[in-house]
Formats: sequence, structure tokens, C-alpha cells
Amino acid sequence: MYATRTAATHPDRPAFIMASTGETVTYREFEERSNRLAHLLRSQGLQRLDHYSIFMENNARYLESEGAGERSGLYYTCINSYLTTEEMAYILDNSESKVLITSVARWDVAEAALSDLDRVRLVLVVGGADAGLDLDGERVRDFDEAVADVTSTPIDDESLGTAMMYSSGTTGRPKGIIRP
Repeated sequence: MYATRTAATHPDRPAFIMASTGETVTYREFEERSNRLAHLLRSQGLQRLDHYSIFMENNARYLESEGAGERSGLYYTCINSYLTTEEMAYILDNSESKVLITSVARWDVAEAALSDLDRVRLVLVVGGADAGLDLDGERVRDFDEAVADVTSTPIDDESLGTAMMYSSGTTGRPKGIIRP
């Protein structure tokens, strides 16, 4: 993994800079943050080839959420942040996601979509605590609070994960595409 190698040789170089905010995340920070999330996903019982989804606008946590899946052998589904509740719920269910990572900006849609999806055992909301959302602390948690005390070392069984993509399909419903 490129980020891991670069974090070891050039830890203070920017891994990315968010154009909208100017936030700069170094390779070391990116490595530590994606490791924390990978550990949290493992603590929720997700094992290699399991699924989770990301439903939010572009932000630093979005990239870290992808990085956690890529280092832990998981499939992650990036759900278009402009989808309706019904469309989002369909993809969450169809992908068999066990965890959802979302943001305050998309919380209303996510919350409505989750009402009938018991398979999703954990929902992480980026900015949830700062926005004063009523998070239950068990199934629905603030992203930063959930990963704050998690180790930043690599998980023991690192393996390559990848995105599960969706096509427009021919049946009127999106079709999930799993790459081996």
C-alpha cells in the first residue's frame, strides 16, 4: 500500500489537502486514522470480505473510511450522497453492509433509511457530537468519539480490500459489482 510505504519514509508529507477547507492530513495522520477505523471495524465483528458503506460528502473522514477497508480486506460501498432515502436503503441492504459511516449533512436521509435495516449494527456520524445530534451511543455513535481511544497500529491480519461498485443495472435497480 502506497500510503503505508510513504508514511514510513515521509510521514510529514501531505497525503491530501481538502480543497474545500484547506485541511491538510499527513501520511502519518492518514495511516493512524485509517488504522484506528480498521480496528474499530474488526471490533464490530467485520472480517475479510464483509461489507460496510460510506454515505457522505467529500471530506477527510471519507478518505480515511476508504483507507480502513483497503487495509482490512473489506468491501466498502460508497453511496452517492445525493440519493433518496429509498435508494440509499436499497444499496445498504443489497450490499449487506454491517456498518454505515455517514455525516451530519446526510444524517436525515441515513436515519430514515436505517429504520428497517437491522443488519447495520453500527452507524458512525462524522460531526455528530458537534452538531448536538441525539446519538444513542451504542448503534449510533459520533465518528471521532468512536475511534478516539482505538490503537493506531495496523491490524494483525491486514489484507487488501476494495470498493463494491454499483451500476445502473437493467432491472430498474442498481446492481452491485463485486471485484475479486
